Amino acid sequence: MVQYTDVLEAYNRVKDVVNKTPIMTSRTLNELVNAEIFLKCENFQRIGAFKMRGAYNAISQLSEKQKSRGVITHSSGNHAQAVALAAKLAGIRATIVMPKSSPQVKVNATRDTYNANVVMCEPTIEARQKTAQELIDKHGFTLIHPYDNDDVIAGAGTAAYELLNDVENLDMVFAPVGGGGLLSGTSIAVKGFDSDIKIFGVEPENVDDAYRSLKSGKIETNKTINSIADGLLTYLSERTFNIIEKNVDQIITVSEQEIADAMRFIWERMKLVVEPSGACSLAGVLSGKIRVDNKRIGVIISGGNIDLNEFFDLIQKKIRIKNNN
Repeated sequence: MVQYTDVLEAYNRVKDVVNKTPIMTSRTLNELVNAEIFLKCENFQRIGAFKMRGAYNAISQLSEKQKSRGVITHSSGNHAQAVALAAKLAGIRATIVMPKSSPQVKVNATRDTYNANVVMCEPTIEARQKTAQELIDKHGFTLIHPYDNDDVIAGAGTAAYELLNDVENLDMVFAPVGGGGLLSGTSIAVKGFDSDIKIFGVEPENVDDAYRSLKSGKIETNKTINSIADGLLTYLSERTFNIIEKNVDQIITVSEQEIADAMRFIWERMKLVVEPSGACSLAGVLSGKIRVDNKRIGVIISGGNIDLNEFFDLIQKKIRIKNNN
């Protein structure tokens, strides 16, 4: 199992490559929940999400033989971009398996900006894994799994490590959970730094497998993946389940409306571009399911990669209607 020392070592590897992301506050938000809220804004990270931390930590430790064969991953977007950029920085080939439902902005960045070979597949977890494994068997690529990887988890924990060093006396930390890499790394960093700090995972109630997994004591899956939080549609691995079961105090779920409301608050009141998955952790604070009165709370905002095509298509449609009138 990943240890606190692994997070510290990961931080020393990534600190000169990743961005030390800002911590933002809002008086309005503090008044709304009667607490002090500190947002760790990984939407300002390279590739627009925390994923760069884990991808770079993993790729930087590959052997020369592994580097010569190249790397592969499967992802709907943020991890895809992170592996592509980390591989580009290391001068090695990257192949990324992406579901056809991936936001086009993430596909474009992975393929065109970071020069990875993108292979599209059907929008299921099984299709992602099957396609990636077939390519590994054929080409000998090294898999940089989005979350089921010790080095990826340790790298993800460096965001919380920065937060803890920049903000004193935190009582709680909230982080989103999908496959569990970020929550695992965050929980290791938090409990290693101060075991008295409470750690909460937040996930969409439409894909509440992590919540159910902790209740049942075994890994649960979802029959559907119907959520606007496209980065949280995967389920836990044995690795992340074991870490979360040991370290996380509670997982709560939030509705699609609560995610949208949190995202809107961050956009309108704080002028920060945040994606639905990134807003999920704040939605957990705002939901009232955890009592936060008079607490100092760290919130991991995991990313800010939004596909604005539909938004601008709507604007253009309104402009045409107005001009026609």
